[in-house]
Amino acid sequence: MSLDDWEQAGWLRKYETSAKEISNLLSLVGRDLKDSLQEEISLDWRFNIAYNAALQLATLILYSSGYRTGRGESKHYRVIQAISLIMGNQLNPIRDYLDSCRRKRNTSEYDAVGTVSEKEFNDLIRTARDFKIQVIDWLRKNHPDLIE
Repeated sequence: MSLDDWEQAGWLRKYETSAKEISNLLSLVGRDLKDSLQEEISLDWRFNIAYNAALQLATLILYSSGYRTGRGESKHYRVIQAISLIMGNQLNPIRDYLDSCRRKRNTSEYDAVGTVSEKEFNDLIRTARDFKIQVIDWLRKNHPDLIE
């Protein structure tokens, strides 16, 4: 499927972003990556903050591609699944990993305390940092007008 197919299905809608909005999202990513390292915060919540950083990166590539999620449920799922459609199949491992983090985040936020291990947090923060580098490089190559 393509992003156009997703739009036809109602999962996405056309959207025009700006360099200011992308800059703001990158600032949110930086804040969340930094805040997730605060050891006085529970590991579950630190994981959720790091997950949010990665989700904002996926959101900004979707916005940069002229779309945003449609109304209804599964917004996080759609944003994450769009990563490969936008950046290519070489990002399938990151897409799949972030989708597993999405499910882990749901459990830690809504169902149970203490579900995140130190290793899981460290893996996510490393992935989010690496993904940020890839996204910025992708933006520079594909949407230089959106990088301030």
